[in-house]
Amino acid sequence: MRIGFDNEKYLKMQSEHIKERISHFNNKLYLEFGGKLFDDYHASRVLPGFQPDSKLRMLKQLADQAEIVIAISAADIEKNKIRQDLGITYDMDVLRLIEAFKENGLYVGSVCITQYNKQEAADVFRKYLESLGIRVYVHYIIPGYPGNLGLIVSDEGYGRNEFIETSRPLVVVTAPGPGSGKMATCLSQLYHEYKRGINAGYAKFETFPIWNIPLKHPVNLAYEAATADLNDVNMIDPFHLEAYNETTVNYNRDVEIFPVLQAIFEKIIGRSPYKSPTDMGVNMAGNCIVDDAVCCEASRQEIIRRYYKSKDALASGSGKEEEVYKLELLLKQAKATVEDRRVVPAAMAREAETGAPAAALELPDGRIITGKTSELLGASSALLLNALKELAGVPHETHVISPSALRPIQTLKTKYLGSKNPRLHTDETLIALSISAVKNESARKALEMIPALRGCQAHISVLLSPVDIQEFRKLSIELTCEPKFEKSRI
Repeated sequence: MRIGFDNEKYLKMQSEHIKERISHFNNKLYLEFGGKLFDDYHASRVLPGFQPDSKLRMLKQLADQAEIVIAISAADIEKNKIRQDLGITYDMDVLRLIEAFKENGLYVGSVCITQYNKQEAADVFRKYLESLGIRVYVHYIIPGYPGNLGLIVSDEGYGRNEFIETSRPLVVVTAPGPGSGKMATCLSQLYHEYKRGINAGYAKFETFPIWNIPLKHPVNLAYEAATADLNDVNMIDPFHLEAYNETTVNYNRDVEIFPVLQAIFEKIIGRSPYKSPTDMGVNMAGNCIVDDAVCCEASRQEIIRRYYKSKDALASGSGKEEEVYKLELLLKQAKATVEDRRVVPAAMAREAETGAPAAALELPDGRIITGKTSELLGASSALLLNALKELAGVPHETHVISPSALRPIQTLKTKYLGSKNPRLHTDETLIALSISAVKNESARKALEMIPALRGCQAHISVLLSPVDIQEFRKLSIELTCEPKFEKSRI
């Protein structure tokens, strides 16, 4: 767990650049915050040393000037899109974000439902938010977007959208995830502000792709992996190359929308202050990488994890073959294979040895711990107990949970609760461990090691139940699974 990114340097540089950009527009600035504002775990994984709340810490310095607008796509509400790192839907994440911002002293002005086309689920969500006293606005789908400039920059395009009433000079537009319509929300607001005679400005704070590192750098490839469902593509910014003869990296959606932004700015102030999509940004992350090799390796591992998640989704019936193919290509471009994830061959070797599902976990010091399926425990439960014992210095042969204590739990599950699987899930195992810790010193030592599992890597040779997946997520263990079920089922 080596550090490859200087977070303090990043906070200082990023804050200075945002303040400088604000000074360019003295009455109203719409600042698009790309990625996760409150908890950017993707950035913390691919840039070891980056703190997930870095953007929030910067924003709190401007709390008295800023208000937040949260954008969410009606299409994402309709299909119950999941935020993978938290395991909750985008609409539920909006509620979580509102609470989190309020707790940190930040003002959330409203929620904007984008790409609205009378989706029933979006209507229900809007009514629910309004019942909580939260202002909600809707922005509609514009035919031919983003190419039909004549329609877009007109009263039938952006002009049809509801104008979001704001009261502070800095309006931060954020969202639960990519593809939520943050930029379109900002541009629509600029159009409405122009109609009202206000020369508002726009800037973009997007961590990825990092504009001043190579196009095929693993960090940038990992961003493509993270947005494989959106089919985002990193590309050389052609506008920047033409304007400055300088090669920089951006992505397709920003490049596609840039002519729209230029047209809107020309209507607002008679000219565009930006010559390229790269000009719009204030991202300083590339200047704060202090160990490129560490960040490259962390990014390769992220691509492998994303690949497994896409394969698991496909096996479960919720994924798409196109995503898997794209991630396979990204693996090749990053010069990575699944065997580079050390827990993968360890888990598969253990399965071959025992003839049953198995699991492996890499401890912070690099040691690999495995777990096998037994009469009492599933592979993932055995793995957690073995890892905790290893961290606590408890001999492997020592029982931290007595088998006689486990059997009554199995009886409860199968005889009284109707479960077909007598083995304990990970949550049941940890509860049993906590009960044993009252009188068993070894169990107490093992239980106290739970925080040390944070950030560890694990792999299971079969797909896990949602209960076990959620438990690994709560423990902050980076989990992957082989895309196959333990038993064949319809």
